[in-house]
Amino acid sequence: MKTKLMMLAAIALLSAGTAFGQKAQKLFNGKNLDGWKIHGTEKWYVDNGELICESGPDKEYGYLATDKTFKDFELTVEFKQEANGNSGVFFHSSLEGTKIAGWQAEVAPPGQHSGGIYESYGRGWLIKPEAEKDKALKMGEWNKMKIVVKGNQVTTWLNGQEMITLNDEKIGAKDGQIALQIHSGGGIKVRWKNIKVKALKS
Repeated sequence: MKTKLMMLAAIALLSAGTAFGQKAQKLFNGKNLDGWKIHGTEKWYVDNGELICESGPDKEYGYLATDKTFKDFELTVEFKQEANGNSGVFFHSSLEGTKIAGWQAEVAPPGQHSGGIYESYGRGWLIKPEAEKDKALKMGEWNKMKIVVKGNQVTTWLNGQEMITLNDEKIGAKDGQIALQIHSGGGIKVRWKNIKVKALKS
Protein backbone atom coordinates (compact mmCIF):
# COMPACT_ATOMS: atom_id res chain seq x y z
CA MET A 1 0.00 0.00 0.00
CA LYS A 2 2.81 2.38 0.94
CA THR A 3 4.57 1.69 -2.36
CA LYS A 4 1.37 2.38 -4.29
CA LEU A 5 0.87 5.70 -2.49
CA MET A 6 4.45 6.72 -3.27
CA MET A 7 3.92 5.89 -6.94
CA LEU A 8 0.72 7.94 -7.04
CA ALA A 9 2.51 10.87 -5.40
CA ALA A 10 5.33 10.68 -7.96
CA ILE A 11 2.84 10.64 -10.85
CA ALA A 12 1.06 13.66 -9.35
CA LEU A 13 4.33 15.57 -9.12
CA LEU A 14 5.21 14.76 -12.73
CA SER A 15 1.76 15.85 -13.87
CA ALA A 16 2.07 19.10 -11.94
CA GLY A 17 5.43 19.81 -13.55
CA THR A 18 3.96 19.28 -17.01
CA ALA A 19 0.96 21.46 -16.16
CA PHE A 20 3.27 24.34 -15.25
CA GLY A 21 5.17 23.93 -18.53
CA GLN A 22 8.25 22.55 -16.79
CA LYS A 23 8.90 19.76 -19.28
CA ALA A 24 11.95 20.43 -21.48
CA GLN A 25 11.22 21.02 -25.15
CA LYS A 26 13.57 20.83 -28.09
CA LEU A 27 14.16 24.17 -29.78
CA PHE A 28 16.08 22.53 -32.67
CA ASN A 29 14.58 19.46 -34.33
CA GLY A 30 17.81 18.27 -35.98
CA LYS A 31 16.25 18.47 -39.46
CA ASN A 32 15.57 22.09 -40.40
CA LEU A 33 15.19 25.59 -39.00
CA ASP A 34 11.48 25.35 -38.15
CA GLY A 35 10.71 27.59 -35.17
CA TRP A 36 13.63 29.94 -35.94
CA LYS A 37 14.19 33.02 -38.10
CA ILE A 38 17.47 34.10 -39.72
CA HIS A 39 18.52 37.73 -39.26
CA GLY A 40 21.31 38.97 -41.52
CA THR A 41 23.24 37.43 -44.42
CA GLU A 42 25.49 35.01 -42.53
CA LYS A 43 25.01 31.27 -42.98
CA TRP A 44 22.72 29.06 -40.88
CA TYR A 45 22.07 25.49 -41.99
CA VAL A 46 21.64 21.90 -40.79
CA ASP A 47 24.33 19.27 -41.35
CA ASN A 48 24.15 15.70 -40.07
CA GLY A 49 21.60 16.59 -37.42
CA GLU A 50 23.60 19.59 -36.19
CA LEU A 51 22.93 23.31 -36.53
CA ILE A 52 25.80 25.20 -38.15
CA CYS A 53 26.51 28.92 -38.03
CA GLU A 54 29.19 30.14 -40.39
CA SER A 55 30.44 33.54 -41.52
CA GLY A 56 29.31 34.59 -44.98
CA PRO A 57 31.00 36.91 -47.50
CA ASP A 58 29.64 40.03 -45.76
CA LYS A 59 31.46 39.10 -42.51
CA GLU A 60 28.79 40.89 -40.47
CA TYR A 61 26.79 40.06 -37.37
CA GLY A 62 24.15 37.39 -37.86
CA TYR A 63 21.46 35.91 -35.63
CA LEU A 64 19.14 32.93 -35.54
CA ALA A 65 16.21 33.73 -33.25
CA THR A 66 13.31 31.68 -31.94
CA ASP A 67 9.79 32.50 -33.06
CA LYS A 68 8.66 32.18 -29.43
CA THR A 69 9.55 34.35 -26.46
CA PHE A 70 10.65 33.12 -23.02
CA LYS A 71 10.92 34.67 -19.55
CA ASP A 72 11.89 32.25 -16.76
CA PHE A 73 13.64 29.18 -18.14
CA GLU A 74 16.48 26.68 -18.07
CA LEU A 75 18.28 26.36 -21.39
CA THR A 76 20.84 23.70 -22.25
CA VAL A 77 22.85 23.64 -25.46
CA GLU A 78 25.95 21.91 -26.79
CA PHE A 79 28.40 23.71 -29.07
CA LYS A 80 31.67 23.00 -30.85
CA GLN A 81 33.85 25.83 -32.13
CA GLU A 82 35.42 24.72 -35.41
CA ALA A 83 36.95 28.09 -36.27
CA ASN A 84 37.36 31.21 -34.14
CA GLY A 85 34.08 30.47 -32.34
CA ASN A 86 33.11 34.01 -31.34
CA SER A 87 29.39 33.55 -30.82
CA GLY A 88 26.83 33.62 -28.03
CA VAL A 89 23.38 32.75 -26.76
CA PHE A 90 21.02 35.72 -26.38
CA PHE A 91 17.95 35.74 -24.14
CA HIS A 92 15.17 38.23 -23.35
CA SER A 93 16.08 39.69 -26.73
CA SER A 94 14.34 41.47 -29.60
CA LEU A 95 15.65 42.15 -33.10
CA GLU A 96 15.28 44.74 -35.83
CA GLY A 97 17.29 43.36 -38.71
CA THR A 98 20.67 42.60 -37.13
CA LYS A 99 20.28 45.13 -34.31
CA ILE A 100 19.60 43.10 -31.20
CA ALA A 101 18.52 44.34 -27.78
CA GLY A 102 18.98 41.89 -24.95
CA TRP A 103 21.53 39.88 -23.00
CA GLN A 104 24.15 37.46 -24.24
CA ALA A 105 25.76 34.49 -22.54
CA GLU A 106 29.15 34.63 -24.23
CA VAL A 107 30.51 31.77 -26.37
CA ALA A 108 34.05 32.65 -27.42
CA PRO A 109 37.61 31.37 -27.86
CA PRO A 110 39.80 30.83 -24.76
CA GLY A 111 40.41 33.92 -22.68
CA GLN A 112 37.38 35.81 -24.00
CA HIS A 113 34.95 35.28 -21.11
CA SER A 114 32.70 32.39 -22.20
CA GLY A 115 29.76 32.18 -19.83
CA GLY A 116 29.85 35.90 -19.02
CA ILE A 117 26.85 38.18 -19.59
CA TYR A 118 26.95 41.08 -22.05
CA GLU A 119 24.12 43.57 -22.65
CA SER A 120 23.90 44.44 -26.33
CA TYR A 121 23.22 48.09 -27.23
CA GLY A 122 23.17 48.83 -23.50
CA ARG A 123 25.58 48.62 -20.59
CA GLY A 124 28.06 46.25 -22.24
CA TRP A 125 29.73 43.69 -19.99
CA LEU A 126 27.72 43.11 -16.82
CA ILE A 127 29.79 40.26 -15.44
CA LYS A 128 32.76 38.17 -16.58
CA PRO A 129 33.75 34.78 -15.13
CA GLU A 130 36.84 34.57 -12.95
CA ALA A 131 39.86 33.91 -15.19
CA GLU A 132 40.61 30.43 -13.82
CA LYS A 133 37.11 29.25 -14.75
CA ASP A 134 37.99 29.64 -18.43
CA LYS A 135 39.71 26.24 -18.19
CA ALA A 136 36.23 24.69 -18.41
CA LEU A 137 36.09 25.57 -22.12
CA LYS A 138 37.22 22.82 -24.51
CA MET A 139 38.08 24.61 -27.74
CA GLY A 140 37.45 22.45 -30.81
CA GLU A 141 35.48 19.88 -28.77
CA TRP A 142 31.84 19.62 -27.72
CA ASN A 143 30.91 21.82 -24.76
CA LYS A 144 27.66 21.96 -22.80
CA MET A 145 26.30 25.27 -21.60
CA LYS A 146 23.39 25.72 -19.21
CA ILE A 147 21.67 29.06 -18.66
CA VAL A 148 19.06 29.54 -15.95
CA VAL A 149 17.05 32.76 -15.93
CA LYS A 150 14.52 33.22 -13.13
CA GLY A 151 13.27 36.60 -12.05
CA ASN A 152 16.25 38.94 -11.69
CA GLN A 153 18.81 36.13 -11.44
CA VAL A 154 20.91 34.61 -14.23
CA THR A 155 23.33 31.73 -13.69
CA THR A 156 25.48 30.06 -16.35
CA TRP A 157 27.41 26.79 -16.32
CA LEU A 158 29.98 25.48 -18.79
CA ASN A 159 30.70 21.75 -18.75
CA GLY A 160 29.38 21.58 -15.19
CA GLN A 161 31.43 24.55 -13.94
CA GLU A 162 29.33 27.43 -12.63
CA MET A 163 30.65 30.48 -14.48
CA ILE A 164 28.63 33.43 -13.12
CA THR A 165 25.58 34.40 -11.10
CA LEU A 166 24.08 37.82 -11.75
CA ASN A 167 21.16 39.67 -10.19
CA ASP A 168 19.78 42.39 -12.42
CA GLU A 169 16.35 44.03 -12.21
CA LYS A 170 16.44 45.12 -15.84
CA ILE A 171 16.74 41.50 -16.99
CA GLY A 172 13.95 40.41 -14.64
CA ALA A 173 11.59 43.03 -16.02
CA LYS A 174 11.65 41.62 -19.56
CA ASP A 175 11.08 38.53 -21.64
CA GLY A 176 12.04 37.90 -25.25
CA GLN A 177 13.48 35.61 -27.86
CA ILE A 178 16.39 33.22 -27.53
CA ALA A 179 18.94 33.81 -30.30
CA LEU A 180 22.27 32.41 -31.42
CA GLN A 181 24.90 34.83 -32.74
CA ILE A 182 27.63 34.96 -35.35
CA HIS A 183 30.09 37.73 -34.49
CA SER A 184 31.28 40.10 -37.20
CA GLY A 185 34.75 39.85 -38.72
CA GLY A 186 34.50 36.59 -40.63
CA GLY A 187 36.20 33.24 -40.17
CA ILE A 188 33.66 31.92 -37.64
CA LYS A 189 32.13 28.45 -37.62
CA VAL A 190 30.28 26.88 -34.71
CA ARG A 191 28.25 23.67 -34.49
CA TRP A 192 25.24 23.42 -32.15
CA LYS A 193 23.06 20.51 -31.02
CA ASN A 194 20.69 19.38 -28.26
CA ILE A 195 19.16 22.83 -27.78
CA LYS A 196 16.47 22.42 -25.13
CA VAL A 197 14.49 24.81 -22.97
CA LYS A 198 12.39 24.19 -19.88
CA ALA A 199 9.98 26.85 -18.66
CA LEU A 200 10.28 27.58 -14.94
CA LYS A 201 7.38 28.46 -12.71
CA SER A 202 7.53 32.12 -11.70
